[in-house]
Amino acid sequence: MTSALDRRVDAVRRFNRFYTQRIGVLEDHYQHSPFSLAQARVLFELIQRDETTATQIARELGLDDGYLSRILRGFEKDGLIRRTASKADGRQSLLQPTARGRQRYAALDAATRQQIGTMLAALPPAAQQRVVAAMATIMTTLAPSDAAPALVLRGPRPGDFGWIVERHAVLYAREYGWTEPFEGLCAQIVADFANNHDPRRERCWIAERGGENAGSIFLVKDADSPSGDVARIRLLLVEPWARGAGIGERLVQESIAFARGAGYRKITLWTHSILTGARRIYRRAGFVLVASRPHQSWGKPVVGETWDFQL
Repeated sequence: MTSALDRRVDAVRRFNRFYTQRIGVLEDHYQHSPFSLAQARVLFELIQRDETTATQIARELGLDDGYLSRILRGFEKDGLIRRTASKADGRQSLLQPTARGRQRYAALDAATRQQIGTMLAALPPAAQQRVVAAMATIMTTLAPSDAAPALVLRGPRPGDFGWIVERHAVLYAREYGWTEPFEGLCAQIVADFANNHDPRRERCWIAERGGENAGSIFLVKDADSPSGDVARIRLLLVEPWARGAGIGERLVQESIAFARGAGYRKITLWTHSILTGARRIYRRAGFVLVASRPHQSWGKPVVGETWDFQL
């Protein structure tokens, strides 16, 4: 007689066969790319970090060291990653994705998102929510310690720049009553970055949690610095639902680390006295208030503040 556990085992195996076939896991080339599923997963982990080690990747994915080493050698041969010696530990090599690696991943990511989007779009919204909720239930039941979605800091994807402008406009209008000229300022900042930024010394990060955009920040060269050794933080944002989890702090610390690596001597920023949450983040990070001036540019009287951080 078949036991209840046996029947449940059969049910899980049926689901595994169904879903792996549905998303193409068994194909030699994932999403018709040059990569197997394992290679695509390793590339994903590399893209999420500015630099990492093979040891960290192996631990994160539970991969055999020899198998991972073969994947990484192939990536290096194809110009997708570069290796540099770790200053902290000469026995370790730091792995960094190249521009070619980021381009390859962007194409793979777009194909994956399109496939999943097409699958979900065939369902009514209520059914989409049931599918996602069922997946969350599986994750939280089988791995309760991993139930909280991991925070990912990544570069912008198509549509993210528009999202940054839209969310700034909506949230600042709702929370502070700021009017259209503020949205125009945000749009100009984003447009300048999208059209002209130097990827070696300027960066935008999107904070993502559970597949949803949770925040953003820019670090750019300060236009008022003739020597070019001053960076400026711009457009720090954390969505209301994601606040209180340290996301703002992570974004600021990521910016500081990048600025150090890019050779800046100082970071400056412009914020406002009413933005108490942002001011706390900057103060805890070590920024110092150096100047303030009242103005009324967005329909409300506000006090603009300049904060500096010496690198």
